[in-house]
Amino acid sequence: MATMNYSDAVSEALHRLQGVGFEHGPSFANHAPMAAEALARLGFADDVPAWVEQNLRQRRYLERPRPRWALSAEDQADWASALGDFSRVADWCGLFDRELAELPWSQVLTTWWPRLLPGMSGVLTHGVIRTAHAVRALAEASGDSRLQLGELAQGLGYWAARYSGPVPGETQPAAAGAAEPDRPAEPAAALAALDELIADSAGGYVRTAPSFPVPLIHTITGPAAVRLVCAHLPADQLWPSYLAARQTNAVMWSYFGGMAEPAGAGDQPRPPQPPALADLVGAAVELGDEHAIKLAEVAARHHALAPDPRYALASQLATRQISRHPV
Repeated sequence: MATMNYSDAVSEALHRLQGVGFEHGPSFANHAPMAAEALARLGFADDVPAWVEQNLRQRRYLERPRPRWALSAEDQADWASALGDFSRVADWCGLFDRELAELPWSQVLTTWWPRLLPGMSGVLTHGVIRTAHAVRALAEASGDSRLQLGELAQGLGYWAARYSGPVPGETQPAAAGAAEPDRPAEPAAALAALDELIADSAGGYVRTAPSFPVPLIHTITGPAAVRLVCAHLPADQLWPSYLAARQTNAVMWSYFGGMAEPAGAGDQPRPPQPPALADLVGAAVELGDEHAIKLAEVAARHHALAPDPRYALASQLATRQISRHPV
């Protein structure tokens, strides 16, 4: 019998993870807050505390950079100069802490979302993914939400500090094959385009069967994070959000799309029918890997929106591949 609910599990995880570094190893993102939230969302709230403790034992998180000087949210020249500067991550988090203390979180989100979207490819989209999990936790928080507000500040701050894209105000040369310019679109059309992008990415992941499985997972979880936040964005931000996700996916496929499974790897052939969602979720939770858990949650969420076997097959393949090639 469950003893913790979703909000309690997320709050306990965020409390335990306060002050933990943003990265481990060679710039690998800290997935613990995201995976803990996904685990609770999947119905495993009681397992969250033990999972967090195990994660902290397994990972050697790097010390956080110290604050340098405060950033001004009102001075674009000031904050734009710090985009993509990880040494300023504490300053970015401080900026968002102040903003969220003074303004409704939805207002902070919709102000900064379009500013950060052009840089969502940084560290394989982990900034936008962490932000999305924080948004869902905050939207569903019951009672005291200070921990969830703090996590949103951490997600936005990490995104800004690992921003990788054009700096606002700079003139950028036109790139061959660049995404089409922003155009008006009905909200339903933007959401449908995002859903198609996520499903196609899941299918591409299954066809590619990458021998190093983690990077291309983000072509699924990255746009799925954007899709998750769309419920909290104004209609005019939805189509640009889709365009940014599409362009980011194109970049990731260009870098990592050749990581095909070598012939004769000895793995079992993929089944013609997808596994039951409960089975793939159970397998990901049993493995305990952050990426496997987050992808299983995406598969369950998007299969509920529009059933498609590609989600389950991608999740099953990722869990199997990660078990063979743990990060």
